[in-house]
Amino acid sequence: MAEALHEVLLWTGRLVLGYMMIVIGFYSFFTVVSAIQLRRTALLDDNNPYEELLDVSYTKPISILVPAYNEELGIYGSVRSLLSIHYPEYEVIVINDGSTDATLDVMIDRFRMVPVPRNVRKVLQTEEVRVVYRSTLYDNLYLLDKANGGKADALNAGINYASFPYFCSLDGDSVLERGSFLRVMKPILDSDGDVIASGGSIRIANGCTIESGEVVRIGLSRNPLVVMQVIEYLRAFLLGRIGLSRHNLLLIVSGAFGVFDKHWVVEAGGYRRSTVGEDMELIVRLHRMNNDRKLGKKIIYIPNPVCWTVAPESAKYLRRQRNRWHRGLLESLKLHFTMMFNPKYGAVGLVSMPYFLFIELLGPVVEGLTYLLMAVLFASGPTYWPFALLLAAASVLYGSVFSMTAVLLEEWSLRKYPRLSDLLRLFAYALTESFWYRPLTVWWRIEGLLQWIVGKRGWGTMKRKGVSA
Repeated sequence: MAEALHEVLLWTGRLVLGYMMIVIGFYSFFTVVSAIQLRRTALLDDNNPYEELLDVSYTKPISILVPAYNEELGIYGSVRSLLSIHYPEYEVIVINDGSTDATLDVMIDRFRMVPVPRNVRKVLQTEEVRVVYRSTLYDNLYLLDKANGGKADALNAGINYASFPYFCSLDGDSVLERGSFLRVMKPILDSDGDVIASGGSIRIANGCTIESGEVVRIGLSRNPLVVMQVIEYLRAFLLGRIGLSRHNLLLIVSGAFGVFDKHWVVEAGGYRRSTVGEDMELIVRLHRMNNDRKLGKKIIYIPNPVCWTVAPESAKYLRRQRNRWHRGLLESLKLHFTMMFNPKYGAVGLVSMPYFLFIELLGPVVEGLTYLLMAVLFASGPTYWPFALLLAAASVLYGSVFSMTAVLLEEWSLRKYPRLSDLLRLFAYALTESFWYRPLTVWWRIEGLLQWIVGKRGWGTMKRKGVSA
């Protein structure tokens, strides 16, 4: 019996270690690709190639869609930031999705909005839009008041009412840097229609000073959970998405900040209302349509255009967010499972879909098994300690080391955090990730899988802090 247990422990440990080595190999490859791409970007002139777009005739107008549900604390500051962006022609459409707080009243009062008639061709089915408002202060600011249908339904309503050929989805508690649209639109304009979706970076606004809808001082929150989310976002965007985007393998353009060609989104059927991961599901569906029709289109990520968003500050709401994200990932992969390992879908079906299944979706399960296995090995006596230490070292490399690398890439390339003390704090917190924060998020993501299995659906409630005006 003891010998059989010994063999089970060793073989389980070898399988887990082998899995972790494969994952470390993926992330190492992404790190090299990201470093090269970021270096190339850093060598470009950071202003002139974008500023000239303000004057050229081929710059395309854009509709900015802001779905808002109970966003009274942040909606004014977010809309203020949008009304001051550097871009030749755009409209802002805020979609009040049946809010139960004062979101509608804040918009009407602060922006002096009045009801207006507006003809619309309803290309996507949505819940009823009750009233369309227009600001008397800003001609390009509109507000849709509609029955509650969820974020995807609100975005579809915004698409129906959008006047321009491109649209941007933007969360109601977010603030854009003024030059972000020039940067995120440039590759779309330069591609002559080949790029149909483009996403920028999301950064954490907690700890920053925001005045008149603009980030005037970048800083770090004193809350450890928020600091870890800053590091997590750096890792996800600077390591993961650059590598995937480089080979047209990107399956996520963040719902907090993404630009889309409206024609192709409508062709794909708009946002799916039955999933909590509507942003990822749309991107997977666009890839599917692209390969089915052999369109030759691209979906890309650009690290430099930045959108600042408010992160959860308590474990309660962060847990709900990560539960929901993981359920959304599972739903997206399940809906398009026929693409998995299907050569018809090229590298997306053969590389990207399996990556998101085995590393992003099932990764937390394997990591959770690793923590359990390490505890069993340490408790089983000195014979197993060397192997347990090897697993622990791989776990730290998989977690903390890559996160510290992301912090270094941030300083080397984009340099959004000007104070040395902030960078040192980020680096120090990244070093501790494997010992407390990563196990927490692993468990929360496993919870998301379990919730989906027992039939839990929907977004759940989130407490909004909002951004300062």
